Amino acid sequence: MPTGKSQETGWTTAAIARVVGYSTQQVRDLERLGVLPAAERTPNGYRRYEERHIIALRAYRRLAAAIGPVPARQLMPTLLQGTLDTAAERIDGLHAMLARSRDQVREASRGLQAALADTTNVFDDLDAMTISELAEALGVRSSALRHWEHEGLVNPDRISQSQTRRYNAQAITEARIVAALRSGGHRIPLISRVLEQLREHGLTAEAQALLDARLSDLNRRSVALLAASGDLHTLLIEQQESSATG
Repeated sequence: MPTGKSQETGWTTAAIARVVGYSTQQVRDLERLGVLPAAERTPNGYRRYEERHIIALRAYRRLAAAIGPVPARQLMPTLLQGTLDTAAERIDGLHAMLARSRDQVREASRGLQAALADTTNVFDDLDAMTISELAEALGVRSSALRHWEHEGLVNPDRISQSQTRRYNAQAITEARIVAALRSGGHRIPLISRVLEQLREHGLTAEAQALLDARLSDLNRRSVALLAASGDLHTLLIEQQESSATG
């Protein structure tokens, strides 16, 4: 049993910080942000933490490893204060998000290989996409595609007179690569260099390496989310029991 805890007083801030591997200031900040339930105060004003606070902090830490600290901080108050149905829906959404991102990377990788595999392939005009169709397929806003075009990352054709954007095979492949790399946090200058290598020299090594790294990261995040499931389950059950007896 860590020092700083007794049956009567619970854990001090320093003790709970040692248990979960945070600093005392991090514990206070996470409480302020609603990542863990508000601690009770002793008569002299010191915080008193309980087992449920350790559960919440462990759940947050593993969730942050899966989806990132900022999204985890935004989600935890919902898990603590919302209904079990809402919590289940949000957690399912995390698994779905990772699955979509993984599919996105694989589509980009397939497109990258196809771009050079068969240069004689004739792209059927019926396969072309409008900006709204491509945005929906990539899970991004149309404004993102316009921004990528402005930055020279994606170059759609323009239908005469109406100037409507039309995305051919190359533009679709480039957009998939951009979407996959942007979702992985890569900045526009790096993506621009990768696409320049592809367009001018037919070089795919760096683009493929970045996509492979992104896929590995998504796999790691999926495993991390699985690891968080045990703590999240304990947290939600504890919350449900507390609500039933409160």
